Amino acid sequence: MKEKNINIEKKIPLSALSLPEDLKKLSIKQCGALCSEIRNTLISTVSKTGGHLASNLGVVELTMAIHRIFNSPEDKIVWDVGHQAYTHKILTGRAGEFKTLRRKDGISGFPKPDESVHDTFISGHSSTSVSVACGIAEAMRMQGKENYAVAVIGDGAMTGGMFYEAMNNGGRGKNLNLIVILNDNNMSISKSVGSVAKHLTSLRNSEEYLQTKRAVERGLKKIPIMGKSVAKGIKNVKDSVKYSLFESSNLFEDMGFIYLGPVNGHDLEELEEVMRMAKTYDEPVFIHVKTVKGKGYAPAENNPGEYHGISRFDIETGNPEVSADRCFSTVFGRELVRIAGNDNRITAITAAMKYGTGLQEFYFRFPDRFFDVGIAEQHAVTFAGGMAAMGQIPVFAVYSSFLQRAYDQLVHDISIGNLHIVLGIDRAGIVGEDGETHQGLLDVPMLTTIKNTTIYSPCCYSELTDCMKQAIYEDKGIAAVRYPRGGEPSVYESGYLSTDRVFVSRGSSDILIITYGRIFSEAMKAQETLSSEGINCDILKFTKIWPLADSLADEISDYKKIVFFEESMDSGSISEKVADILAESGFRGEYISVAARGYIKQASVQECLDEIGLTDEKMAELIRKGCR
Repeated sequence: MKEKNINIEKKIPLSALSLPEDLKKLSIKQCGALCSEIRNTLISTVSKTGGHLASNLGVVELTMAIHRIFNSPEDKIVWDVGHQAYTHKILTGRAGEFKTLRRKDGISGFPKPDESVHDTFISGHSSTSVSVACGIAEAMRMQGKENYAVAVIGDGAMTGGMFYEAMNNGGRGKNLNLIVILNDNNMSISKSVGSVAKHLTSLRNSEEYLQTKRAVERGLKKIPIMGKSVAKGIKNVKDSVKYSLFESSNLFEDMGFIYLGPVNGHDLEELEEVMRMAKTYDEPVFIHVKTVKGKGYAPAENNPGEYHGISRFDIETGNPEVSADRCFSTVFGRELVRIAGNDNRITAITAAMKYGTGLQEFYFRFPDRFFDVGIAEQHAVTFAGGMAAMGQIPVFAVYSSFLQRAYDQLVHDISIGNLHIVLGIDRAGIVGEDGETHQGLLDVPMLTTIKNTTIYSPCCYSELTDCMKQAIYEDKGIAAVRYPRGGEPSVYESGYLSTDRVFVSRGSSDILIITYGRIFSEAMKAQETLSSEGINCDILKFTKIWPLADSLADEISDYKKIVFFEESMDSGSISEKVADILAESGFRGEYISVAARGYIKQASVQECLDEIGLTDEKMAELIRKGCR
């Protein structure tokens, strides 16, 4: 194929480029114009699809520089969490598909290797990129490849212990083509906390070191014949020069990395220069890049936390299309404030998700009893255990998919000692557009394996607050209250509500629907539809879904057909455990379980529920077929 010539003076749109190959042929001025086009694309698309806006606006130039200096897919780029990889997707041939971001059968909001060869590794959780890049770099070394493994990690992700485990391992690897790029925007989802944030602040104040070093190297390279050799030789004494300026090394150098930075993350020339410098070392390099979260869109720059993950919004005003003022998260947070106002034993813990889990009001009312431990779910659980051992009642509010990271601590540090902590499990069940890595489908199978655990799954706000009081004051051990993202689907009569279980009948029936949580509303609609067709069904609604009542088999074994609809992964689900109980009791009727049987890709919540078979139409269709 004939190589395409590019006029480096002409402004060229994304659609005219073969990406990422053509990026290396462009001038800095042309790249700057592309960065503006990309920002407009990000704002326009996310305003329609929702997604992670602020973090992506902040890494446009950084991503551009990475793809100009490195050679993807031969060089492996690993994005930590991955929610800031939108520009990466645009620059790797997916600009035309970008309007399908986070939509069913569209492109994912996170890196996915089965979507593109440029997506090195699937990522949706924090603090994993350096571990992945270490493994890739070592594998390439063993295979005789000279390519680079590049990990891009945010300052918030550095609060996760896995980052330090990986840095400690990677820093020992001489002749290892490993480069770690810190995207330091001084703003994780919630403000970075603790000693790491203080250390980065001190490093940000040392920018004059690298500026001086770059100026010297540029001057030396202009000297004929000897200049480049002298510049290269200076690298051998860089440590002593740095120590004379700053008296001591920094954390990353102590771990065995060459430290370069901080550099301006919105200056392409500066970024490219430091990346070229990094490639000249035969040992792991750590590049410290400073960026502005939300760069180029005033509402996101002014409120980066609100624009981290946002629903559809109006571009002109920045206002979200749907207000999140009242949802399960905010109801949970406000009820916790009310309870804590009468009981100083209550403490609230978050892993860098103060706003996402609705704990901001608790923080303002009771700052001495509020603890943001950073992106460290394992620590959060054991920290809660320490508090519980001293008679406090710790409440850890955490997304379902992130709680998976703390399984060992729940077993070893809480359950074995029968300590009492409360888990507010947010985003339980289908989350939707964030896809496989964020669906909350594993908390039930996980927690039911842990002794001394009680699990509630309320269907509405009223049940949520009742379950919270029960979990805090009546239960022992681990008490988990799980609830979905967003608002309550229906408001129910008091007769339908319980902190245990309740039957909802429509007269004499041989058919029983069992369910819990928000899809109770779908079951109610299915029951009404079937009743209008002359098919009567009873519903058994669980609120306390675990442990199951000893009398359950006797209560339901007279039905001829039982269908359990569950917003969980099927293996290890409550419906699976009910099947075991029925089998042991000698149940001779038909039993059907409807739950997720694999990882659920990105789509709207309703589309995901429909795929699993948990919408009222699918419920009614399944039961109707068995009655023909």
